[in-house]
Amino acid sequence: MKSVNLQRTESLLMELIPSALSELSDSRINSLAITAVDCKNGKYDATVYFDGSDYNKDEIKEIISLLNRANGRIRSYVLASTSWYKCPNFKFQSDDSLEKIHKIDKLFDMIAKGKKDGE
Repeated sequence: MKSVNLQRTESLLMELIPSALSELSDSRINSLAITAVDCKNGKYDATVYFDGSDYNKDEIKEIISLLNRANGRIRSYVLASTSWYKCPNFKFQSDDSLEKIHKIDKLFDMIAKGKKDGE
């Protein structure tokens, strides 16, 4: 279970990272939907998850590369917006949980159709 302070940090980062991205000039990442932030080791490392359901694997690799290059600007924005003395190092990752939920929904639909056909 995470501490309240860590949860508060994650919540604040969920607000600040999209704002930081919106100020970037690259249209591929400035409107990217951030789905979650998971802080590790206190505030030293954070994994930032983005919605990659609209992209193929090559596009996701390119987006992660662009986000890694913008990491310094994002960290500067977070530091300027908060009173923190140190900002977490961000690691970016595509959030595939939405895809998994969609697949599970399809399976349930198939099961429901199978039950109707069997009746």
